[in-house]
Formats: sequence, C-alpha cells, structure tokens
Amino acid sequence: MPQENSYDVVIVGGAVMGSSVAFWLSSMAPDLRVLVAEQDPGYSKSSTAFSVASIRQQFTTEVNVRISRFGIKFIRNISEYLGQGAGIDSLGFKENGYLFLSGNDTSATEMRKACAMQNSLGAKTRLLNAKELNARFGWLNVDDIHLASLGMADEGWFDNMGLLNGLKNAARLRGVEYVSEKVVGLHTDKDFLTEVIFSSGHRVSCGAVVNAAGTSASKIMQLLGEDYPVEPRKRTVFLLDAPNAVHPDAPLMVCHSGFYLRPENKHWISAIVPEDDKKADQDDFSPDLNIFEDILWPKLYARIPGFDAVKVISAWAGHYAFNTFDQNAILGAHPNWQNLYLINGFSGHGLQQAPAVGRGIAELIVTGAYQTLDLSDLSFDRVLENTPFSELAIV
Repeated sequence: MPQENSYDVVIVGGAVMGSSVAFWLSSMAPDLRVLVAEQDPGYSKSSTAFSVASIRQQFTTEVNVRISRFGIKFIRNISEYLGQGAGIDSLGFKENGYLFLSGNDTSATEMRKACAMQNSLGAKTRLLNAKELNARFGWLNVDDIHLASLGMADEGWFDNMGLLNGLKNAARLRGVEYVSEKVVGLHTDKDFLTEVIFSSGHRVSCGAVVNAAGTSASKIMQLLGEDYPVEPRKRTVFLLDAPNAVHPDAPLMVCHSGFYLRPENKHWISAIVPEDDKKADQDDFSPDLNIFEDILWPKLYARIPGFDAVKVISAWAGHYAFNTFDQNAILGAHPNWQNLYLINGFSGHGLQQAPAVGRGIAELIVTGAYQTLDLSDLSFDRVLENTPFSELAIV
C-alpha cells in the first residue's frame, strides 16, 4: 500500500519504461513525491524480461537514431549515470553489431538513404555489396542480396534485467516508492486526472500520471474512455544448436525474408514474425513451437547452409507492446488531459530506447518541455490527426 495519500507523480507500470521515468525524475527533481505502481513485481509477464536486449543505430528516422545514440552512451557508462548503491556496474555489452540484408532495389535505395542519415548523426554504418558481404561472412548465402548494412560500432546486446534493476534501484535510493498494485480507476475533474484508484481500494491523489503500462497501456486509456492503438503481440524466440554453423562473433542479422538471428555463445537465438500476427491474449505465453519447422528453419537454411543440422534447445514467448498505428513509440503529454503523459507502443525496440525516452518524459513533467532531445515527432497528436510517422526498420 502507498505510504502517502498524495503524490506529485504516479507512474502506472514499473518495468523498464516506468523505472526509467522514475529514475530521471528522482535525479532532476529529488523533492518530488513519486509513486510507481507495478501489478507484476516479479516481471513474469513483462516485455522487458523476455527481451533479447539489443541496441542498434540502424533506424530509418532521425529521432530513433538520436534516441539510440544516447542509449548506447548510457549502457556503456551505466554506473556513472546510476551512481553508487544501484548495484549495477556493467551491462555486459556484447558489441557484435547489426547486419541488415536487402533483397530488392527498392529496399536497397532506402538502406542507402538511411545509412547516410545514420552516419551524419554519428553512427558507424557501412554498406556492403554481395561480394563484400561474402568476403566478410563467407558462411552466408548472398545469391539474392542486393545490399547489406553493417553497424561497425555501438550495436549489440546487453543485460536486460540489469538495466531494469539498475534504474529501479537507483530510483528507490533517491526516494521513489514502488508498490505492487493494479490500477483499476482514474478519477478526473474536467480534463485533469485527480486520483489513481487501486484494486485494493486504496486511492491516492496525483499531480501527474504517467502511462508506462507496456502491453496493458490500452487498458489504462480505457479507464478514461479512450481507444488506444497499443496491443500485445506474441513473439516466440528459439535457442538453437547448429553444430555446422558456430560463429560466436557474428552480428545480429536481420534478413529481408523476415527473421532475425544472433549468436549466443556457441548457439543461436532466432525469431520470426508469425504469418497470422494478431493481438495476443494477455496471459498467453506458450511458445508457438510449430513456427520453427514450418516457417523459420527453411529460411535459416536458405540463408546459412550450416543450418542443415539444427536442434531447438529451448523456446520462450514474450509480448511486444505493439503500436498498430505506425509501429513507433507514442510519447509525451496527452493533448486531451492536462497532466497525463504517455510512454508506450515501442513495438519491440523499447528496451534500448528506455534511457532516452524516460529522460524526455521526466523533462516534460519537471520543465514543461523537452530539454536534451526533441521527441515531439513521436507525440500522440499524430495518431489523433491520422498522420503516421513510420519506422521502416522494425524487427
């Protein structure tokens, strides 16, 4: 139960997004009373917990590249940002890079354009033709590749729960309160949220509310009578043993045929978007094992001949907080509610974006404007105005 009956900020959702906002608020305005309500304190159904935890600079919109430029700085220097006592000295960043493969002239043109933009912002993206790709990664079948882009620095994967726990620990050290509560109501007065109501019956008054509820973000908006284009989408991830294809220094590869693959020591992690991709049941975390033999394995073998022999060691399923409107994050102040802030709909690339977007939401709350990075392209206004801001590099 909350210790107080009144808080300056109530954050609904305490996984990586909510904890990032809480951390930055506690750093920028330590006198604020901040409450984080997390109904799943063990994070047993959190997108954060099931993430393969990677970061890349290879996006097709400037704002996403800028977000990741700060993200990699934060990941590399996490102990400096969090300070003493957070218990996280390193996130074990594995800097193998990302490799995107293009299979036609249209996507190759987009890749060239994106590469130029990424490099102008400080990324280290390099374009490779099929011959160059074969010379660097001779174990790949490149017969159908028109172009590839490889991140030469600042891309790879890291400890997902280390990031979450570090942010949470640092926020709590600075006085942020976490409670295991489910939000079931939001009391309003005209266009102002005045109270947050919990399933326990407890109520707290609030100066501001942050919707950081992940795959449950739409349920929070429904409490205000609003539709919201964020829903859970299930993704099954496979841990694979392919003894004829052991390449522990390989990059995370995103193939134009729809799958991604990265090494995990001497094994591989891989996933693909299901053909019948649709809204998932909130409690459905059963891996779709048939996807591997029916869909994924043929594509893996076509790309990497060494996958002629392969064994599924294990599999798990997690949920994306999927933005059905344009697969980009929804961030910032809600235009219809004076004191409601949104940080939702990351569609699979949220973990790497958490440091920058959490900072941005904290800046809005504390100062009324973005201070370090303009995130206004990702505002909810675009949804209300039906003007998508699409990110082409969705994995």
